[in-house]
Amino acid sequence: MAKRKPNAAFMKPVQPDDVLSVVVGSKPLPRTELTKKLWDYIKKNGLQDKKVRTQINADAALKAVFGGKAKVSMFEMTKLVSGHLKK
Repeated sequence: MAKRKPNAAFMKPVQPDDVLSVVVGSKPLPRTELTKKLWDYIKKNGLQDKKVRTQINADAALKAVFGGKAKVSMFEMTKLVSGHLKK
């Protein structure tokens, strides 16, 4: 069986916009790294909902990324973060 090649699109660096760079930094980075940094930030600040683990409770920086929403699901977060990447 052939070894699966990592998806090149995921490895291509993406550029966070000014809003997202507050959370993950302003350097271009692969999407996988961006997701990791986002989760590091969420965990460090205790923003994952204690009862509903799939919910993220936004602080001021994340609220800006989430379009003003105080709570988003993990799945919605991915979509909202994509909107803050410069093409």
